[in-house]
Amino acid sequence: MTGTTYLNFVLIGALLMGFESSAIADSPQAQLQDTMDRVLALTQTFHSEKDFTDNKARLREIIFPRFDFAEMARRSLGNRWSTLAEKQAEFIAAFIQFAEGSYLNTVGSYRGEKITYGREQIDGDFAEVETQVLGRGETTQISYKLHLVGDEWKVYDVIIDQISLVSNFRSQFGRVLQTASVDELMRRLRAKGAER
Repeated sequence: MTGTTYLNFVLIGALLMGFESSAIADSPQAQLQDTMDRVLALTQTFHSEKDFTDNKARLREIIFPRFDFAEMARRSLGNRWSTLAEKQAEFIAAFIQFAEGSYLNTVGSYRGEKITYGREQIDGDFAEVETQVLGRGETTQISYKLHLVGDEWKVYDVIIDQISLVSNFRSQFGRVLQTASVDELMRRLRAKGAER
């Protein structure tokens, strides 16, 4: 995966997470597209690093309510999740700090890539929406996996060119946990989030 492709992957994953809908009739695709409009409208007002820094709180308000961190954290640990017991909330908090550092900085680097929407599949409380990101001479295929929580669709995985973000995290975390404790993994996640 090239640096530009990964950047697009994380950027689009971030951009499409923050829809605040109360209408269950809205399809997952409609919610994602509405979120994109809101985030892009805000990022288009950025003319400097200060504009981005000053608007981080607003970006969080748009992006993070639709991101199911608990589900993503659980899936990223796989079978190890059930062994965390009372540390599950602490792990989710570390995971959020790690993800926030990545996503907000990537949103700030948006440079007008075009996004087109493709096939949408809904199976009960689960859905997948396919998109293409067109820009800088590349076309990147991105799919979003969502599930229905209450009356809102929340993203729990993003797949770029058939590579799952959750599966990628699971592999990385598994390697760390072969030689380190969960506490050490959480320390590393918090440290990486702070660096970003």
